[in-house]
Amino acid sequence: MSLEDLESTNALRALCLDTIQKANSGHPGICLGAAPMAFALWQHRLCFCASQPHWPNRDRFVLSAGHGSALLYGLLHLFGYALEMKDLMEFRQWGSKTPGHPEVGLTPGVEATTGPLGQGHANAVGMAIAERALAFRFNRPGFEIVDHPTYALLSDGDVMEGVAFEAAAIAGHLGLGKLICLYDSNGITLDGPTSLCFTEDVGARYEAMGWHVQVVKEGDTDFKAIEEALSKAKEETLRPSLIVVKTTLGFGSPNKAGKAAAHGSPLGTEEVEKTKEALGWPKDTSFWVPKQVYAHCAQATRRGEAAFEAWKRLFAAYAVQHPELAKEFERRLRGELPTAHLEEGLEALLPKNSLETRSAASLVLQSLGKQLPELLGGDADLSSSTKSALVGEKDFNGQTGEGRNLRLGVREHGMAAIANGIALHGQFRPYVSTFFSFCDYMRPSIRLAALSRLPVVYVFTHDSIGVGEDGPTHQPVEQLASLRSIPNLDVVRPCDGPEAVWAWVGALRRQEGPTALILTRQKLPYLDRSQMAPAKMLPYGAYVLKDAPGPLAGVFLASGSEVQLALAAQSLLSAQGVAVRVLSMPCMEAFRRMPKGYRNEVLPPDIQARVAIEAGVSLGWHEWVGAEGYILGMEGFGASAPAEQLFRRFGLSAEAAAEAMLKQLGKSV
Repeated sequence: MSLEDLESTNALRALCLDTIQKANSGHPGICLGAAPMAFALWQHRLCFCASQPHWPNRDRFVLSAGHGSALLYGLLHLFGYALEMKDLMEFRQWGSKTPGHPEVGLTPGVEATTGPLGQGHANAVGMAIAERALAFRFNRPGFEIVDHPTYALLSDGDVMEGVAFEAAAIAGHLGLGKLICLYDSNGITLDGPTSLCFTEDVGARYEAMGWHVQVVKEGDTDFKAIEEALSKAKEETLRPSLIVVKTTLGFGSPNKAGKAAAHGSPLGTEEVEKTKEALGWPKDTSFWVPKQVYAHCAQATRRGEAAFEAWKRLFAAYAVQHPELAKEFERRLRGELPTAHLEEGLEALLPKNSLETRSAASLVLQSLGKQLPELLGGDADLSSSTKSALVGEKDFNGQTGEGRNLRLGVREHGMAAIANGIALHGQFRPYVSTFFSFCDYMRPSIRLAALSRLPVVYVFTHDSIGVGEDGPTHQPVEQLASLRSIPNLDVVRPCDGPEAVWAWVGALRRQEGPTALILTRQKLPYLDRSQMAPAKMLPYGAYVLKDAPGPLAGVFLASGSEVQLALAAQSLLSAQGVAVRVLSMPCMEAFRRMPKGYRNEVLPPDIQARVAIEAGVSLGWHEWVGAEGYILGMEGFGASAPAEQLFRRFGLSAEAAAEAMLKQLGKSV
């Protein structure tokens, strides 16, 4: 590495130290140790355009070790992104562009929200999948408009996490040759040396998973070895690459280098000065970058600007030669759907008889798959049961990018994080599927999708004790309440085939966050919509499915398969002259967003006799039934028996619902 590179690397280190010390909060150790590999990548390899941070063919860089955010912010500042010195001075402060861990959509140049370890690694796998799939769809001879690598910087903690292991196994299996991961192997975590709990040969593990592995033994100072390893990784096209870079946590710190004390706490003013002095940096400076460092970094910035301009010219020529593909490319960049009328003809696909909502949703998906080439989906070895594969499409090929069915194996955690990476890359609407009880494995990734406002669709089948004989291990009872507690996640549980249509359409129209579709294994009765409200009301979150004649006395609220119980209970009460309304409530989140006037019209405030019916725990339903309302649900786990018997045994029946309503009416008199 040149003297200019060394000076710039030390400028980056000093900038990180000042950023963390001013905030009196942060992780200086990784910033000092990983600075050489990060700078070498950005200065000599990474192709980016700081003035066009959303350029579709930019190289992706994911800081999976999100606790090292000060390092990323320093890079973004030095290389010309819209991140000023004052932004670094506001590190970890209210309303700043430099939060404690990187957040996509907040800071220009940040590609993924990271910090929960392992997630960024898996996101990078998803991005590499997206790049290959886009290349297959759009590239034509002489027009490689999609052609870029994906890089990630990993920590010891990242490669310990199970989600990283799952995602790395998938990447190796698929042969994602454009995925390159730099592993900052410093042997220290928050509690002390990794030898306390982590003694495996990580490189050998990755080799066993089909990765190309290199080791840089002196990552603190051997810049040439880092650059050579990056070059070799770029040349390897048949396997993803892991570069194990041996570094010293807190390199340069006289008293804290190589110690856990440098991991997650500021070094302190005195130690910062001593560290700068050890690095040959003026110790009395603060937030100072020499002009020649900015000028040196500008070389990479200009290289990226030129690459962007060349790509623009290439795309203009591409649009002339392949106008329809160019229009689709641009539409998908904007996140737009090809038509405003996705729902047209979908309900007509459904048979007018009893049907599982998983099967109804599958029929819808097949039609949508033909309309939307951006649909790319996977499953956890369960597509034959979740019915989520796109019929007629090939399995995804990691080398060519052909195929839209992702075979992700029994790896729910990795699957969900990979879906986030596909969404983060852009131009896709990813979906993944598994049994609903297994969503617990996916929760960290679902949470990050909601936080990052990613339009991922989760297809969860086998939604309740209706699973039957498989027993309580496979019968979700607390999962509905659990997912409903996640901000910005829409949880949709349709009651029949037509609602499943609108559930899928709504999920695809939603751009601002993820959607979970909760679907049955058991068949549900065909609802005669000529006698009830149309399923197109589903986007309202809750609607009057069926009213009873006469003065309204009470309201049943239900979702999914339990709507049929509410309708049967309504009939029982109607025979006794009691007028009760049935609300289908497929999505609490959407209903909560409705204007107060609509909510009061559907659920009149003066009607206090309210009974909710759902084959899950009651948590969350009191918002709608009130403190005195009754909730017919599950108080414990399920059991192994036929589904019909289970509903009866656990008190989920029309008779029980009618009795509960009569008791509520007695209270309200």
